[in-house]
Amino acid sequence: MSNRLTIKDIARLSGVGKSTVSRVLNNESGVSQATREKVLAIVNQKGFSPSRSARAMRSQSDKVVGVIVTRLDSLSENLAVQTMLPAFYAAGYDPIMMESQFSLALVEEHLRMLRQRNVDGVILFGFSDIPETLLRPWQKSLVMLAREVEGFTSVCYDDRGAIALLMESLYRQGHRHISFLGVPHTDSTTGLLRHKSYMDFCARHDLTPHFALPGLTMKLGFEHASEVLTPQTTALVCATDTLAIGASKYLQQQQRSGIQLASVGNTPLLKFLYPEIITVDPGYPEAGRQAAFQLIARINTNVAPERIVIPSQLV
Repeated sequence: MSNRLTIKDIARLSGVGKSTVSRVLNNESGVSQATREKVLAIVNQKGFSPSRSARAMRSQSDKVVGVIVTRLDSLSENLAVQTMLPAFYAAGYDPIMMESQFSLALVEEHLRMLRQRNVDGVILFGFSDIPETLLRPWQKSLVMLAREVEGFTSVCYDDRGAIALLMESLYRQGHRHISFLGVPHTDSTTGLLRHKSYMDFCARHDLTPHFALPGLTMKLGFEHASEVLTPQTTALVCATDTLAIGASKYLQQQQRSGIQLASVGNTPLLKFLYPEIITVDPGYPEAGRQAAFQLIARINTNVAPERIVIPSQLV
């Protein structure tokens, strides 16, 4: 027997689905006698014996998907996951949650592990510089969320539009000295696209830009807010909700009033702590729902890769 023989191999050789092979191996009902005999003939011929760990892993469900988030504590990604999971459960899939921490090495390790577990598909919360070569083996069964990769189904946010909505709202309110806290351009969407949208708006309306691009965390928002707040500043746009929470804490500590905060990310924590903040909802829940639907469709049908952009809304 080849140690590399899998349930997927048995399914291919038998001309049936993996779920059918699983039911036969576990002596479950719902399989015709003829099909059962055909699968068992292949099993006996190849000497296949599923490992105890594989049986335990798939005992609850023969439909499993992987979900790789960047951070388990991400407010925005949690909103997407909250709508994603019910869609999978409703379709009979059990999700396996993993965290990449923006590490290519961890993404590679997680994908290798999911491949070994014969999962049906993967949703990957993307970040910059994930090479296509790493994803290519998953081309028919992977959906990218928040990033676009050529040849793959992706669900993206309207990063430029989100900042434009905030800037237009502030401009209509009479603000002409608007600063910006963002993310380095190494992040192609949250970083580059959102900052570029701010700079383009300033250029179109003859505003003087003041910005810093420290990163994603609340701590960085708190530590770098002072760099962009000039004596004339009347409004501060933050590229993420975490930066906005940090910046708001700084303004409170400095007892600096009269500055209107605006942020991408209408998360419940942000609105609870600082209801006066102007926010844009990028559509995190809808993105999670769409990503799940797209993955289920790719698993079950031969649909072409599609790029979906979730529209932003001022709230």
